Amino acid sequence: LHPLQSAADTRGAHQLIAELKAWLGLLVGLPAVTLHPAAGAHGELTGMMVIKAALAARGEKRRYVLVPDSAHGTNPATAVTCGFEVVPIASTAEGLVDMHAFQQALATYGREIAAFMLTNPNTCGLFETNITTIAAQLHQLGAYLYGDGANFNAIVGRYRPGDLGIDVMQFNLHKTFSTPHGGGGPGCGPVAVRAELAKFLPDSGQPESIGRIKAFHGQFGMMVRALAYILSHGT
Repeated sequence: LHPLQSAADTRGAHQLIAELKAWLGLLVGLPAVTLHPAAGAHGELTGMMVIKAALAARGEKRRYVLVPDSAHGTNPATAVTCGFEVVPIASTAEGLVDMHAFQQALATYGREIAAFMLTNPNTCGLFETNITTIAAQLHQLGAYLYGDGANFNAIVGRYRPGDLGIDVMQFNLHKTFSTPHGGGGPGCGPVAVRAELAKFLPDSGQPESIGRIKAFHGQFGMMVRALAYILSHGT
């Protein structure tokens, strides 16, 4: 916002941001949302930083992140940027996560696994039908299921990823909520998390926050368009 704008305008902007966060949390099924990231990949980085901070708060420094071999390249790149080692998980001939390979990785790496980064529908365009089993087995080991929301537009309004066991998820206003790609400036890649992870978000205001990842929020014009689009469709 321009510094000369009125206090009323500022309140209006904050109200819009709060309303958009509430809608996004409702649609994803995860109650805490940040709009700080400037893009999807930036949201990925934010989400994995949240997971790393949550593990550190538990006194754990886990080493590995599982990533399907069909994943977008930003998934392994994000994990490595956050200091993790990537364990690729093979896909079946049909293009889904090979559950034998997944369970073998769990048996091999156990409580050294920080998270599994899963896109659903995946990069092959297929819905990962074993997602609830994957989530349950990760959670038994104290690991997190990270949801890459690159294809959230395929299922938004049909099911809520948080209901299936996803703990952290990044998505894009431009891919799912009809905003321009970039919007004439930085984009907006929201991140939604479970309630217990909210304190680690960049704008939580809590001591455990991972801190600012950029100045201000993602592109505000995209937020206005996304909210208008959501309100025109409802849940």
